[in-house]
Order: sequence, then structure tokens, then C-alpha cells
Amino acid sequence: MNELTGDDRRLPPALADVARVGIDYADGDGIDFELYEAFCPAEEATDRLRQWTGNPELDGDAYRLFGQDGSGGLAAVWYGRPGRPLAEQPVVFMGSEGQCGVVAGNLSDFLWMLADGYGPLEAVLFGVDASRPDAALTALAERHATTPRRPAHAILTEARAEFPTFAEDIDALCR
Repeated sequence: MNELTGDDRRLPPALADVARVGIDYADGDGIDFELYEAFCPAEEATDRLRQWTGNPELDGDAYRLFGQDGSGGLAAVWYGRPGRPLAEQPVVFMGSEGQCGVVAGNLSDFLWMLADGYGPLEAVLFGVDASRPDAALTALAERHATTPRRPAHAILTEARAEFPTFAEDIDALCR
């Protein structure tokens, strides 16, 4: 799925592999994140974004929801780079308590973020500091990533620098 208007809800191979491997929450010490088996259907994505923002006019066309944390915060691929393929779009998070932010500049960097021990919730709510590598997720990132390996802190810093107004733009959509 490379087009915003595409109806293909299959996860890209890298995310499908992460979903198969799973992410260990490790009794509160790991990554609080569960991938869906497929992107949410368009109607469901629109409904969830309308609920999150309180904006009944919003549609979910710019987002492909693909996972959530234990409290219901949503991870999505956001079509923030019009005309570019899905794998080159940023990954964002919208928390259950209204927090939101860019997590990674593309799917490949998102794999490195997970490999370094951080998921969407941790990156947006708490930030990232020391690496907490996960062997299985590192092997998966090594197999699929097209960007160089970098620590989660660098990935988060780069993504936020490229999309500095994401949180404010989302806040502006809220009613």
C-alpha cells in the first residue's frame, strides 16, 4: 500500500514480522505496545480519530492505525509526506490522555526504535535515554530496515525536528 487512498489494509512485511514476533512488556519494564494484525479499516480509523479529537468533521484518511498501548493510545503511520510511499511516512502516537507526538521519521527508523527498547508510548510520554536493546527486535530490524541503525534518542530527535508542529497541528483539530 503506497497510496493514501489505497484500501489495502495489510501490514508491510516488517510490521507483520513484528506482530508475529510480538513485543514483551516484561511486567512493566518493556515496551507497552501491541501491533494489530492489519491496519484498521478506514471507517474505524475515522471513528477513533473523531473520538480522540472530539471533531465529528475529521476523517482518518491521513492515518493508518496499526497498534495500541495497554491504555488505548494509538500508533499510526501518518501521511505527512504527500506522494511518498508508506514506508517513508512518519510513525506517530496519540495517547489515551491526549498526548501526541511523532515517534519516528519512517517505518525503518521505527524498527530501530523498537530494537533499542522503546515503543510509541514510551517515546512520547517519557522520552528515550539509555538503550534497552531487544535481541529479537534487533534481528528483525537488521533484516528489514533500510536506514542505518541509530539509538532511539537520535531517531526521536530527528523525527521531532522534521515535524516540529505535529502536536500543535493535532491540537488544532480538537474540539
